[in-house]
Amino acid sequence: MTDTDFKLGLLIEPEQLVPYLGHELIRVIDLSRASVYEQLHIPHAIHLQPKYLVAQNEQANGVLPDVDGLKTFIEKLNISPQHHVVVYDDEGGAWAGRLIWNLHCLGFTRTSLINGGIHGWLGAGLPTTSEVEPYKPVAELVAIDEQAVQQHRIEYDELLNAVNHKNIQLWDCRTIDEYTGLRLAARRGGHIPNALHFEWSTALNRENHLKLHPLERTQQRLEQLGFNLQQPVVVYCQSHHRSGLAYILAKLLNWQVRAYDGAWSEWGNRLDSPIISGESPS
Repeated sequence: MTDTDFKLGLLIEPEQLVPYLGHELIRVIDLSRASVYEQLHIPHAIHLQPKYLVAQNEQANGVLPDVDGLKTFIEKLNISPQHHVVVYDDEGGAWAGRLIWNLHCLGFTRTSLINGGIHGWLGAGLPTTSEVEPYKPVAELVAIDEQAVQQHRIEYDELLNAVNHKNIQLWDCRTIDEYTGLRLAARRGGHIPNALHFEWSTALNRENHLKLHPLERTQQRLEQLGFNLQQPVVVYCQSHHRSGLAYILAKLLNWQVRAYDGAWSEWGNRLDSPIISGESPS
């Protein structure tokens, strides 16, 4: 089997990975809690702590790492340009989605998310292991394409300008209490002006191993809330963790999407950001 044989889309069912387990160009990344990984994980999966996905600064705790941080991230994944990366977690896909977004920002798009993560895998009765396999470093690591980041990320100044000119569509995927400002997770509470609310976990089916609800259902709900899937959207949460799944959903819906990784931790901690609080979603 060669890398050209991979027929893995952005979202895959657990069973689709089985024929590729152990392939030298398939890299399976587990973002579950360490205690879960140590007990059981998909065979050949490498565990990655979420801390390698983010950098922290004074006001924002989920921003994309700098070049050195991204190089460390790539080394941890141990991937070449020929690899296909399959990602999962134990929470429905938020951290896994965030990892895929990081890779897209590097210009690497050979990525798949396992629907339901480890819960979906177990629900399908597929094999697990507690063994951690040693691996040898690949000869040619993925390079960073600094142009790609602009296609997938929006930073504070550009976002503020767009908000002030009311020419941007925003998807706030935090809880309703965070959105209205009832719950404070920064100096100030509320949401970015014009942002519509759709909590990230609403897209998950808790009765079906945390798999996604049918995309048609999620699309219908988003449109009912006032989103226009023909126009670009920016997703955000508190630290671009939960909005990792929103980013994947938008991609699956063929929606032009960027993420605001400064997120509410930056917007809400700044004292000069325009905010709306105490307002219920439409």
